[in-house]
Amino acid sequence: MTAGRLLILDRDGVINEDSDDYVKSVQEWKPLPGSIEAIARLAQAGYRIAVATNQSGLARGLFSCVELNAMHQRLHDLVAAQGGRIELIAFCPHAPADHCDCRKPRTGLLDEIASRLHVDLRGVPVVGDSRRDLESALAVGAAPWLVLTGKGQQTLTSIQAQPHDSLLAVVPVRADLRAVANALLQI
Repeated sequence: MTAGRLLILDRDGVINEDSDDYVKSVQEWKPLPGSIEAIARLAQAGYRIAVATNQSGLARGLFSCVELNAMHQRLHDLVAAQGGRIELIAFCPHAPADHCDCRKPRTGLLDEIASRLHVDLRGVPVVGDSRRDLESALAVGAAPWLVLTGKGQQTLTSIQAQPHDSLLAVVPVRADLRAVANALLQI
């Protein structure tokens, strides 16, 4: 499988609605319009889909691994119902103060995906809504994409406010995951 056929997605704000209060349960986990269908279309077109997500709510005691697994099972089920597949979900369970290697913008989650799927991440599209998503992708030689859902508009505004920030020169910006899928599939 060539590196260009893998796609890595952030979860909250890219696939599902984000919340400043954290997404803590299956009931709170709500897919963004078109995101499930976009994942299924990409999978049907030959993309291997992986998810890399910071989940510090675990370390904060806001939800359990059982609840997180239930949210991820819901995601798998919805994508499968549309004829797609998510191959791997890698998550960081740590709080920012833990200074772990897996919390984005560090590269541990992406390194785990590369190792478990036996791929080189150079040039692999990584879709996120935050600067830390983009920075972790760049650090492993992947190709970051910014979506304007979730915290994406705030991220774009923040980057644009920095006159010497070259991040936008290398990061395609799209409205949402559906628009990313359309671009990758050239629709």
